[in-house]
Amino acid sequence: MFKVMFYSPRIAPNTGNAIRMVAGSGCELHLVQPLGFDLSEPKLRRAGLDYHDLASVTVHDDLAAAWRAIAPTHVYAFTAHATTSFADIAYEPGDVLMFGPEPTGLNVETLADPHITAQVRIPMLAGRRSLNLSNAAAVAVYEAWRQHGFTGAV
Repeated sequence: MFKVMFYSPRIAPNTGNAIRMVAGSGCELHLVQPLGFDLSEPKLRRAGLDYHDLASVTVHDDLAAAWRAIAPTHVYAFTAHATTSFADIAYEPGDVLMFGPEPTGLNVETLADPHITAQVRIPMLAGRRSLNLSNAAAVAVYEAWRQHGFTGAV
C-alpha cells in the first residue's frame, strides 16, 4: 500500500485522524520529528478512536532517517504552490505521499530534497490557502487507492 508522511506535524487531532485513515486504508503513517505534540496526548488518542492498534505508525528522528528506513522509489510532495494536480499522477504501491506541517506546509528547502519525485497540489477554489492536513492526506490516499481498484477493500 502507500506510505503517508507527515513532516513535523503540529496539531495532534490531525495526526489522530490520519491514524484512523491509515488503519482503514491499509497505508503506513510515517511521522518525521520534531512533532508539535506528544503521541500520548488525549486529543490525538480521541481523534484516532480505537484504531491505534490497527494502524502502522512509525516515528523518525529526522527526514534523513525516514529516507533510510523507507527507501522510497517515488515521493510526491503535496503543496499548494505546485502546478501539477495530484490526480494526474499514476501512483504505485509503496509511493510516499508527503505533507508538511500545519499551517505552513513544506518549506522551500524540504521541497528541494532530491528524494522528491514531484510536487503536486489538490485543486481548490481561488483565494483559499490550504486544506486541513488530515483531509488532504485522506483525499490523496483514496485517489491513489482508487487507481488500484481499492485493492483489499470490502
